[in-house]
Amino acid sequence: MSHHTETLVIGAGPAGLTAGYLLSKHGRSVTVLERDPVQVGGISRTVSHNGYLFDIGGHRFFSKSKAVVDLWDEILPDDFIERPRLSRIYYQGKYYAYPLKAFEALRNLGVIRSTACVLSYLYARARPIEQPKSFHDWVRNQFGERLFSIFFKTYTEKVWGMSCDAISADWAAQRIKGLDLGAAIRDALGRSLGLKPKQKAGEPVIKTLIESFRYPRRGPGMMWEAAAAKIAAQGGRILHDRSVDGLSFDAATGIWTVSVLLGDGSRETHTARHVVSSAPVRELVDSIRPRPLSTFNARALQYRDFLTVALIAKSDRTFPDNWIYIHDPSVKVGRVQNFLSWSPEMVPDAGHTCLGLEYFCFEGDGLWSSSDADLVALAKAEIGKIGLIDPADVVDACVVRQPKAYPVYDESYADNVATVRLELERDFPTLHLVGRNGMHKYNNQDHAMMTAMLTVENILAGQRRHDVWRVNEDAEYTEAGVSGAEAALGSERLVPRKVA
Repeated sequence: MSHHTETLVIGAGPAGLTAGYLLSKHGRSVTVLERDPVQVGGISRTVSHNGYLFDIGGHRFFSKSKAVVDLWDEILPDDFIERPRLSRIYYQGKYYAYPLKAFEALRNLGVIRSTACVLSYLYARARPIEQPKSFHDWVRNQFGERLFSIFFKTYTEKVWGMSCDAISADWAAQRIKGLDLGAAIRDALGRSLGLKPKQKAGEPVIKTLIESFRYPRRGPGMMWEAAAAKIAAQGGRILHDRSVDGLSFDAATGIWTVSVLLGDGSRETHTARHVVSSAPVRELVDSIRPRPLSTFNARALQYRDFLTVALIAKSDRTFPDNWIYIHDPSVKVGRVQNFLSWSPEMVPDAGHTCLGLEYFCFEGDGLWSSSDADLVALAKAEIGKIGLIDPADVVDACVVRQPKAYPVYDESYADNVATVRLELERDFPTLHLVGRNGMHKYNNQDHAMMTAMLTVENILAGQRRHDVWRVNEDAEYTEAGVSGAEAALGSERLVPRKVA
């Protein structure tokens, strides 16, 4: 069976659904293909288990982009709640507020260790490593070796499963950008003394210092289920249980032919003038026929996978954190989400709590391949060791595995992505890469959406007005909205290129 559409979107995560929503809103023919047999939202979906709701990783709805915030409000106008932001670090049996409270950190670390941290910081600032290449180098330059070893090394190596010396400095620069120790200490002193520092006019907000955020009352999946419903109402189609396993482009006609495998083993063929892909770059390039020369580079891209063990407990032991970072190397868990603090509607039964223990792994390794029963037993033992709840109070549990949760920023990733991008843009002007895995960029939800918003503008304009690759972690997108993004993303004027 063959279907034709103007634009075919691969993947119904935030980027794919944003593209589908905006194209269908403009009256364009669009079909979205999603591998999951039931749900939309990708890593931003909400999972339901016996009435309990939980998020895959915790998704704050905060953006410096007015265009993104306006789109959130347009898609989900009546279901946001404002939530206080609180997270802490657990290290050697003690809790540290994050962002740091100076006097609390001093008390927890002790005078000798705190003094050593400050001296280490001063030494690093006086003698920085020139042109830092690794995550270790970058953080050591910013915070000093002592603070790196306490507050960055263990957690980061849990997340990535590799040495901080093998992780690119790009990842640190993107994820910790804008936060320096001086700013953190000034902010921390204010918090410790109960003073809230005033935001100067025009001063950018540092994301790690945000004190509140918005959140859909029943989890982020609400946003993407609403987007999917609006796409259908606007004449677009969302087809589930479909995996793309072949793409070919006819340069003479400008038509893409896409082969799709359904869950029952049957096949479909779709044709389209544009393909918008949020699929992992490695999978996308492997599906193109004839194979691009950059297939080798795409296959070299790595991903970090992720699983959540949700523990439901009959317990009145509550804590106010949205999540807690576990920097202690004595347990495997990397982070604990407290879903009741994300939204009261996530936990339906009074007197109960639901905690999500997050484990970072590689697909097929020991953790990933463990049985659900073994993972639940591990989670119960570790939550007891940390002391958040009594394992005996756990009455139910659920395990969710999330492959390709994080694109890995290793030493070679940037060169590999650049090679793939160069070839695809040269040979396939109507193939558009968007989103976190679609661009192999550790973007937040709002940045993934912005790549789709700019891509839709390119498609509607019939030319590449915007370079979506310039959307990154701290891009100022401008109050003028998407159409002003050229000025916001840099002073260099973008050169329009014709799109067939």
